Amino acid sequence: MTTGPVDGEFRAQDWDAYKMATRDPFVELEPLAAEIAVVDDALAALVAAGVLPHASYDGERFEAHRAAVREAFEIPWTAITPRQERLIWALAAITQPARMVAAGVFCGFTFICNAGAAVGAGATYQAEDLVGVEIKAEEAERAERNVRLVDPTGVAHVIAEDAVEVVAGYPGTIDLLYLDANGDRGRGKGIYLEILEAGYDRLAPGALVLAHNSVNAAEKLADYLQFVRDPTHMAASLNVILDPEGLEVSAR
Repeated sequence: MTTGPVDGEFRAQDWDAYKMATRDPFVELEPLAAEIAVVDDALAALVAAGVLPHASYDGERFEAHRAAVREAFEIPWTAITPRQERLIWALAAITQPARMVAAGVFCGFTFICNAGAAVGAGATYQAEDLVGVEIKAEEAERAERNVRLVDPTGVAHVIAEDAVEVVAGYPGTIDLLYLDANGDRGRGKGIYLEILEAGYDRLAPGALVLAHNSVNAAEKLADYLQFVRDPTHMAASLNVILDPEGLEVSAR
């Protein structure tokens, strides 16, 4: 089903055939056991690459998180597959970031994939500040409404601001930075590097940086991928290819 990490990547054998029904976000794409197996293999590859300290997470807590989100969230569309949802949640559950900034959260689904290991029905640890950033005010408002339905504490919250400005002025260190924003003036996903560079000095030792669309936007992300794969910038980085979108997972 999967191949091991080769030349900086982990690739599921069926990655290109495993495609999201973007407007039916909760449709089952494969048996649950197959989803768990491929994500477990990806986590093991991240450990082998030096990105993660271990690969253990609470599957029952993840299922509680998933059920709560499916019950509460308004999701007009998403490219986040069930495999990616599980992987992103597991990465946070394993590394337990106290402070997180997620850039480009749209309706809040990817944000709660990151934050849901610390808040809501699937919480496995306590965080201090989990910030979702969405530059479009109407989308930020919807994302915040969604998040409030599963996290009454307000630890996870969404703001309508520019992600570059948010990370540049973030008060304190960042333990997890999630990148899924689109820049204007033709920058598209190329804005990832600008966001990372703005917050680079605030990344805590061992912080994770996750970049969605590492496969289907690889051309736009060429400079970003070169940066995070340079060992003078990041301690380790692995392109995790579970689906046609991809996720570059890097450790500071």
